[in-house]
Amino acid sequence: GYQLLRQAELVSDPVKRMAVVRRMYQYRFDEELDPGLSIEQVRGLEGSRVRRAYAEASKEYGVPWNGRFYVREQWGASDTINRALSAANACLNSLCHAAIVSLGYSPGLGFVHQGKQLSFVYDVADLYKTQLTVPLAFRLVAQGKEKVETRIRQACRDLFYRERLLGQIVTDIEMLLNLTKAINPAHVELEIDFDADPARPTALWSPTDASSAHSPGGVNYADLDQSTQETQEKEAAHAGGDLGESADESERGTDPLA
Repeated sequence: GYQLLRQAELVSDPVKRMAVVRRMYQYRFDEELDPGLSIEQVRGLEGSRVRRAYAEASKEYGVPWNGRFYVREQWGASDTINRALSAANACLNSLCHAAIVSLGYSPGLGFVHQGKQLSFVYDVADLYKTQLTVPLAFRLVAQGKEKVETRIRQACRDLFYRERLLGQIVTDIEMLLNLTKAINPAHVELEIDFDADPARPTALWSPTDASSAHSPGGVNYADLDQSTQETQEKEAAHAGGDLGESADESERGTDPLA
């Protein structure tokens, strides 16, 4: 019970949730992120980092890359590398899901993602994709295009075992949620629009935009120009009401998770 209570506490308080979100993004970068960056700016940096990971893997393994593209209802419409990436990420999601449930957390209470049955699964899986599933998918496609989904599943099994990934996921979740701290419950209403496909990752959480109306998922935020970001920030601030005041507290020097 404690893990679930702690998770619910953190996801329900905008200030503490922002602290977890920043930890999750910081985990993916080698350098320290400027604490003055807005969440939209951090997403832009993350988008650039992911784009570089695809480009570098494409160059290293000699596999042509024209961008991430797949149609959930038409698996065969994607090219081989996109199908390989989707298959590898599905394996990674499954392992993260198993770890989350076995530890007593809710797979639906996400921090970066929200409004889906597997939002926390997507949060955790995103920590490892560029280091594990992206290079693996490009390497296997470079070796051949036959039965790529089967080969990806087998290769993921071996890679996850070799990297002791299950144990790493446990350690990382505890670090990100800072489970040694005492509980100080806080609550905030979140208006979330659930669509007809509960497993599809979509909305991203923002402190001034609890409904995620202005923070869609599946978008590389490095592609948004500055004017678009400024417009979204203004609209989100207007829609978010007094949630913005709580979000500002996360920029101060004290640790909101304490």
